[in-house]
Amino acid sequence: MMGFRVAILTLFTLLAAQAQNPASCQEHRRYGRLEAARACFTALVRSPNPYDRAEGHWGLEQYREANDQFRLAVEREPKNALYRVRWGRMYLERYQPADAAQLFREALEIEPQNPGALLGLARVAAQSFEAKAVELAEAALKVDPKLVEARELLAYLALEDGNEAKAIEEADRALRTSAEALDALAIRATIDWMNDRAETPWIDRILAVNPAYGEAYATAGHFFVLNRRYEEGIAFYRKAIELNPRLWKARSELGVNLMRLGREEEARRQLELCYANGYQSPATVNTLRLLDSYRNFETFKTPNTILRLHRKEAALLRPYFEAELKRAIATFEKKYGFKLKQPVQLEVYPDHEDFAVRTLGMPGLGALGVTFGHVVAMDSPSGRKPGTFHWASTLWHELSHVFVLAATGHRVPRWFTEGMAVHEETAVSPEWGDRIDPLIIQAIKERKLLPVTSLDRGFVRPSYPGQVQVSYFQAGRICDFINEQWGYAKLLEMIEAFGRRKQTAQVIEQQLGLAPEEFDRRFLAWLDAKTRKLVDGLDEWRKQMKALAEAARAARHDEVLARGPALRDLYPDFVEEGNAYELIAAAHQAKGDLAAAADELERYARAGGRSPAALKQLARLRREQGRTRDAVAALERLLYIYPVNDEELHSRLGELYLELGEHAGAIREYEAVIAMNPLDQAAARFHLARAYQAAGRREEALEQVLASLEAAPGYRPAQKMLLELSRTQSKEKEVK
Repeated sequence: MMGFRVAILTLFTLLAAQAQNPASCQEHRRYGRLEAARACFTALVRSPNPYDRAEGHWGLEQYREANDQFRLAVEREPKNALYRVRWGRMYLERYQPADAAQLFREALEIEPQNPGALLGLARVAAQSFEAKAVELAEAALKVDPKLVEARELLAYLALEDGNEAKAIEEADRALRTSAEALDALAIRATIDWMNDRAETPWIDRILAVNPAYGEAYATAGHFFVLNRRYEEGIAFYRKAIELNPRLWKARSELGVNLMRLGREEEARRQLELCYANGYQSPATVNTLRLLDSYRNFETFKTPNTILRLHRKEAALLRPYFEAELKRAIATFEKKYGFKLKQPVQLEVYPDHEDFAVRTLGMPGLGALGVTFGHVVAMDSPSGRKPGTFHWASTLWHELSHVFVLAATGHRVPRWFTEGMAVHEETAVSPEWGDRIDPLIIQAIKERKLLPVTSLDRGFVRPSYPGQVQVSYFQAGRICDFINEQWGYAKLLEMIEAFGRRKQTAQVIEQQLGLAPEEFDRRFLAWLDAKTRKLVDGLDEWRKQMKALAEAARAARHDEVLARGPALRDLYPDFVEEGNAYELIAAAHQAKGDLAAAADELERYARAGGRSPAALKQLARLRREQGRTRDAVAALERLLYIYPVNDEELHSRLGELYLELGEHAGAIREYEAVIAMNPLDQAAARFHLARAYQAAGRREEALEQVLASLEAAPGYRPAQKMLLELSRTQSKEKEVK
């Protein structure tokens, strides 16, 4: 009897499983019947069909089991393209885009016009902000014009590009195909919210179809974060997980963005909850690791700054970073005409991978720094090759973002805030900022610059390699152009207009009195006048530079001196390795004309050259000429470029400051040497004692000279200084 009952129960289980299918389970989920969906997926797991079992495990978030069943299904039916498409979609959901793309391509080998596979590849491209995402989605629609999901993706991509009109058009076309196209409705709701319409009928329509569709709020969160409106993005991610607490991607995004704004305790709670429930995406795992690494950092606070530095370089970098941070804040308060309402938090990462976690999933960002409201994260100079990174220029760039975003309520197009930041770098010093490189010159030559009204697209969805870099250049030059033609006050008026939620076309027309097309024409004419000689001569410059380098290698110094200046002046921004400046300076030095060599290296420095070796050589030559102040200026440039791992720099600069009677500078530099834990502690402590003594700070001088003697009891210079300090102290007591 017991065996009969088991058999009957087994039969009923099989019948129940057969009554369910992936489509019915997904329909339950689509309409927010989450418990019914879970029961349906549970029944699928008991199906005799491995594909059904795969969908069941997937629906239950049992990804490893689902993967095994998909593999079995494909083995049994290798020509079934659907199985590969669905398997790929699961991989895409589980943050494995490369594996997903491979399965989509395999499906297209079976069915070259499979719309699901084309859509899958479009989604892979969309995740990395690739321009071909649009092309692939449109290809899927050509095969299946009623593929609502592809139309929704086009609306999503258009909104990422900042093209609201196109996003609305695509969303409405999806809704004409299906009035219940939830993601199209979410795009429409997001556009309303982004335009500060708190009440929107679109969310009501969504919740009427699916009262648990938190994905709609997660979509809004994505776009608010993309547009640097982080607080609002966080609020929408909260709403998403209130509707459906198992939206792990939304919860992870909530945690990541809380971390970005410095709310680390809650960020950790949200991310650990994701991790514990099997959502272990790269963003989740790496952010948790980054949070763990904070125990290795030290935090320094002042009334308007919070500085976070890695413990291994905090003592060395703090004086430079804190002073520059305060200088930038004070300058921008005057330039922009307002004070920030909270301190600026600056985080400096010696490990570039830690910094990369900060920028994960953010398009169009420079690789050196990033701003999240009042929080700025950037590379440390120690995380970069010496001479390739001007940390102070990056700091000022990011601080400009802090002010422009605050002034506009984060309602400013990407091109303008990036353009202002690039402009502000060289406003501090013409030597700062990135130089125009051959890739940008080629883009100008090939007329690849975008109209100002669509320039944001160059940051978010580049259509060719290097377009993000070109877009930074173009945006910066546009702000230079406006400053030159209309004055800096006009840039401030544009900031105010963007804060009033005006779009680029309106701001150009109202503030500059030009149609956007006319503005583009005038800007390109202005840029052409400044770059035409270089653009036309680039190919010849490349050829001639090869010949110049060959002449330098062959020690044909007269040839270098004859041909070099013209090449230097044709492309004065080229200060990378193998530049004309250094070749000319080396030729002068080889011929014994040290003054000319120094003058050429000075030109190199003023053009933005950053080679530590070249700048140190300039300092040596100026010192030999008795031009101590110029020698100091050469080394001070290096403090903004590579102040780490270089005892020689700080020791030499400290000595020069002492010669000039600039005791505070000398103390700072000798303290920097000690912060680097030098091998010769006795000498390092002694030199710091000298600086303190010169500054009249005898107690601190005494402390350092004793530390010098503790390191090396027989160190004669320290012994002599101790005797001097003791005699001075005795005389002072006698006077008293």
